Amino acid sequence: MKNSKAVFALLGLAAVAFALPAAAQEAGFYGGLSLGQTEAKDTCDNVAAGVSCDAKDTAWKVLGGYQFNRHFALEVGYTDLGEVSARAGAVNIGVEASALELVGVGSWPLAQGFSVYGKVGLYRGETDLSSNVGVSANESNTDLTFGFGLRYDLNRSVGVRAEWQRYGDVGGGDIGGESDVDVISLGVIFRF
Repeated sequence: MKNSKAVFALLGLAAVAFALPAAAQEAGFYGGLSLGQTEAKDTCDNVAAGVSCDAKDTAWKVLGGYQFNRHFALEVGYTDLGEVSARAGAVNIGVEASALELVGVGSWPLAQGFSVYGKVGLYRGETDLSSNVGVSANESNTDLTFGFGLRYDLNRSVGVRAEWQRYGDVGGGDIGGESDVDVISLGVIFRF
């Protein structure tokens, strides 16, 4: 897993190196919001008999960035990754997660206002475990995030995008282990 993280980081740096010299004809700031579904991979696979587990929840993101040119942007975002919940009899346990991220976004324009894009960068995650029996823990971690999507520009100021993004190894030892978290979302982008 660590070697694949290094490969993704190198690919991200290469994208930055090749994108910066391009013409800055579409430079400017943008902001956006997205809403979608999150799933913590493999979290509920090995739960004991009689335990109900739900690894899916609603996710939302607030983001801002700077578009250097039509092919490259740098973006920061805050994502609420939702909650994984488990129940065994009268005991309820919930694990909430969020991520603050910095990613490079490489875009390739297609016809009629459509473009495809990929993103790679780092996130700082916060994970909080709570229960109705007094057990609690929290964990912070930093790891790789990457994703891809499709954007459609309604006009020069507003665009919409559909996206898949993975946050690698969210969580840690204090909350019972790490899990990759996938987010599928729809969002809107406003250019300033």
